[in-house]
Amino acid sequence: MDNDSVPAVTSANPACVINCTWYGEDGIVRQLPLDAIGDKLQDPGKGFVWVGLYEPDDAVLEQLQAEFSLHDLAIEDTRKAHQRPKVETYGDSLFVVVHTAQVVDERIRYGETHAFLGARYLVTVRHGASLSYAPVRMRLEREHVLPAMGPAFCLYAVLDAVVDNYLPITDSFRDTLDSLEKDIFAENYRRRTVIRLYDLKRELNKMRLAVSPLQDALAHLQRNPAQLLDDESRLYLRDVQDHAARVNDAIDTLREMLGTALSVNLSLVTLAQGETVKRLGAWAALLAAPTLITSWYGMNFADMPELAGRFAYPLLILIVGAVCAVLYRLFKRSGWL
Repeated sequence: MDNDSVPAVTSANPACVINCTWYGEDGIVRQLPLDAIGDKLQDPGKGFVWVGLYEPDDAVLEQLQAEFSLHDLAIEDTRKAHQRPKVETYGDSLFVVVHTAQVVDERIRYGETHAFLGARYLVTVRHGASLSYAPVRMRLEREHVLPAMGPAFCLYAVLDAVVDNYLPITDSFRDTLDSLEKDIFAENYRRRTVIRLYDLKRELNKMRLAVSPLQDALAHLQRNPAQLLDDESRLYLRDVQDHAARVNDAIDTLREMLGTALSVNLSLVTLAQGETVKRLGAWAALLAAPTLITSWYGMNFADMPELAGRFAYPLLILIVGAVCAVLYRLFKRSGWL
């Protein structure tokens, strides 16, 4: 949702239009109002227009649908913005949906990017948590590759930025898990450690729902028979798919590690509780032996054995002490104390 980092476009465009740029065959970059797109597309040559939108209203979508002859179903999906990552072919255009991720207030927020690709246009529509693609445009304009590569290369650059943005998130999760390991193996049980581990696993499960179908969409895009993608663009898209596979593998690995960490933490807590129960049981047994012996002499009988003996009382104390010492040694040897 980094809209402030993009340069202001022609004032005639609505606020939801982040950029509307014409890349001419002569290498000149021009900012356009939406009303001028149709006239530019009628010009001969290989120039194309890239329109970037953020949560556009219905009026802007209808205007772009009329300018580029976009399909009604694709426009309807863009309005709802709750789509699964996918690639759809509508006549001479492609409709691509991917999920984006952004860390906001130490939590991962998800959004969507919808892209319409034609022979001479690319329309990117962002919804929800999504970083601006202004740095992508600036890099491509600085390298002077846009006029030669066309809108298909712009689509690759957008998808590459989306996938690469997942990498620092997975890296931060790995660093967090490493920092939690000392809390997992700490002697004292910490409830917040378990809560933090659960939160991390929940976030990874959500991320996997976004990244896993993205791989299928990228594979479908490479196999798509549409002439909009040349061999060079497909080669670059294959690299994006490889990055997506790396992210997905990292997510799976971290999920397994978090599951193991939760199990280890639970086992250590159970083990610590068992040790406590054993110590309590040993001390209870030590107290039970003298209690049992002395309780005999607490009964109200006249003819108790050894009651009249001169050394009966000291002898009883020695017997109780000996029994307690033997029990203590046995429990100490067995590890209960």
